[in-house]
Amino acid sequence: MESIVSIRNVNYWYGEAALRRQVLFDVSTDIMPGEIVLLTGPSGSGKTTLLTLAGALRAVEEGSVRIFGIELKDAPTSRLLEVRTRVGFVFQAHNLLGALTARQNVQMALGLEPNLSREDAERRSVEALEAVGLAAHVNKLPGQLSGGQKQRVAIARAIVRNPGIILADEPTASLDRKSGREVVELLHGLAKRQGVSILLVTHDNRILDLADRILVLEDGRLESLAATAATSAGSLMHALSRLQSRGNLSAHVAGLTSSQFLELLEQVVGEFDQFVRMIEAGRQDVVQEFAGQFIDAVTVKIKDLMGADRATLFLLNRKSGELQSRVALGDGGKRLDIRIPMNSGIAGRVVRTRQVEHVQDPYNDPDFNPAVDRQLNYKTNSILCMPILDRSGEVFAVAQLINRKVGAFTDEDEKAFRAFAEPLAVILQSSRIMETLRPKDD
Repeated sequence: MESIVSIRNVNYWYGEAALRRQVLFDVSTDIMPGEIVLLTGPSGSGKTTLLTLAGALRAVEEGSVRIFGIELKDAPTSRLLEVRTRVGFVFQAHNLLGALTARQNVQMALGLEPNLSREDAERRSVEALEAVGLAAHVNKLPGQLSGGQKQRVAIARAIVRNPGIILADEPTASLDRKSGREVVELLHGLAKRQGVSILLVTHDNRILDLADRILVLEDGRLESLAATAATSAGSLMHALSRLQSRGNLSAHVAGLTSSQFLELLEQVVGEFDQFVRMIEAGRQDVVQEFAGQFIDAVTVKIKDLMGADRATLFLLNRKSGELQSRVALGDGGKRLDIRIPMNSGIAGRVVRTRQVEHVQDPYNDPDFNPAVDRQLNYKTNSILCMPILDRSGEVFAVAQLINRKVGAFTDEDEKAFRAFAEPLAVILQSSRIMETLRPKDD
């Protein structure tokens, strides 16, 4: 399959004479049809420069940039204009004209098609706005639209000419979290439905899960996420993996407040799957160690925040009919190996009912099995047991807290436990994570 964009050995400088400064160094990459590529990296690393080179908005100085099979280096102006008409541009500032309606702003992009009738131009503009969910706002002025709606108009303007690729420069930067996510999901859906490639510059780690591929520009040099995963500080997952490699991941998580910990989980949800997918097959030992240590650290942190004496994360092994402990921490942080038949015990009841169990007096509960207590010389006084559901609503793991250190578990504890369990479920379901964590005989 031929690439939409092919970049080879590109170098680029700003300034003249003594002020001349190189910002891109021997950059090479390809973007394939229908592929969604995110370009990340620190401010000033050359992301926007590379984006504008790919879109024929900046002259290629050294190297080769080909788009739609057309070489841009030394191309005449007429050729560059031809390329630009086949590219959709979305920038951080929506750049809408305030005196024109949403439809009129979109229709301006069709001005370079002299053979298109006014009626057809209006129809296509309305269709583009409908495609981005603005059917009810066609005749509104930009001043009557929210920030997210204005950016949707900008996307409609970018797609109205049926481009082969969309280049987007920080399209979520001026939007709140919800609107920003919606805008990128919209671009993602359009790309998959229409086969349009997308190259999107972003600092937003919360949207990395929507990419087919992530590229990282660091000091003007381009690398894949896989190549930089253990060394780049450009994203949360990179930083966490470095903490893990230095052996202080648990200490870092332990030092977070409850709100900071929830924020961490929320951010990790957006990056964990992408991180795992981008690691080369030869580095699966790195993924396995990191995933295991991260889940351990999270489980311990939940135990501490909930004021529990013990915490267990069970994974469901349907083949053996058991719940098997992935993380089970006892006295002094000692790891325990616990196996419970699926059809017995409080945790087994959670699997069957898919409901939270809040047991204040376990020894009077018919499903409680005191054998584990006898084995460990321990007394269970209260249990809070939470099902972890997969995307189809089935239980695939159970998180359990035992013995609140002060008093008994409360309804508020249950609510807080649920808030921690939901992002944990998403992380556990990330591609290949369950393969990494599941007990060996599954």
